Amino acid sequence: MAIEEKVRSIGDLPVQHARAPNTQAAERARFFNSGNAFNIKLPEVPNAVFVAEPQRALAPETPTGFIACDASAEMHCPFPATTPLILARYGRIRAGETLEANFNATGVIHYVIEGRGTTALDGETIEWAPGDIFIAPGGQVARHKAGSEDAVLWVVSNEPLLAFENLRAPDAASGRPTDLVHYTADEIRRQIDLLYEIDQDENVAGMALVMSSDKQQAGRNVLPSLTLAMNTLAPGAVQRAHRHNSVAVSLVIQGHKCFSTIDGERKDWAPWATTITPPTSVHSHHNDGSERALFLIVQDGGLYYHARAMGFAFVD
Repeated sequence: MAIEEKVRSIGDLPVQHARAPNTQAAERARFFNSGNAFNIKLPEVPNAVFVAEPQRALAPETPTGFIACDASAEMHCPFPATTPLILARYGRIRAGETLEANFNATGVIHYVIEGRGTTALDGETIEWAPGDIFIAPGGQVARHKAGSEDAVLWVVSNEPLLAFENLRAPDAASGRPTDLVHYTADEIRRQIDLLYEIDQDENVAGMALVMSSDKQQAGRNVLPSLTLAMNTLAPGAVQRAHRHNSVAVSLVIQGHKCFSTIDGERKDWAPWATTITPPTSVHSHHNDGSERALFLIVQDGGLYYHARAMGFAFVD
């Protein structure tokens, strides 16, 4: 009996092969259809909060090294990933020690949680301190050295994006999308204070400072695929419920009595936690405390802006 007579719908057909391929190229062909290949169902991006990872990174007995926020098992992803296209880590560096990194990424975002130190790569060296942010090009060795005290960094890259396409990080000859870029804590505070002096109107999506660079200024991103913003909430403030097609990976920096709602579910903030806001989810952020809240947000928004498919909308 022909296979077509054994199934009720084309959606039940297994993958099809050429009946009589006469070359290896023809033998490699596979065939699906609009029933069994359209609107493929994959595991959802988890509405997760990573709390154990920062606790380990901040513990004094933890050795120098990286601690990944890995949700690849939940997403059935064959490579480490926090979300399908983003990987977040905590990097701990014991006093006086050096942590080397060479990530297969177009660029790497760093936030200094605690400690002071230096980062050297590609003939440049910067000195960093708590609250600083810096971007480093991927595909080359970066040497992070702690000073007289232990240091902890939050480190985010687009390694999963490159792994998905089996790509290699660009080198200097092919044109890297970023050089070493440093945003000091003092300048970040100054820029945020400027926003509050001017204030916002109701159609602006929160009070956030968006980071960019000379190479990425036209796209207002830090990398072609990634956006980076320091979001803020004044005491008692609420960021209006909204949705967008990009995912958000956030680091809680400052926020007592703060929480988010994700599709109606309350998610309380925890110090230095990494949180995931799944794509297309309706979410809002709330500050019931007495101090300004700060949370650093990385999104794969550059891809959606480029595809003209960000899909941002307020949902009141």
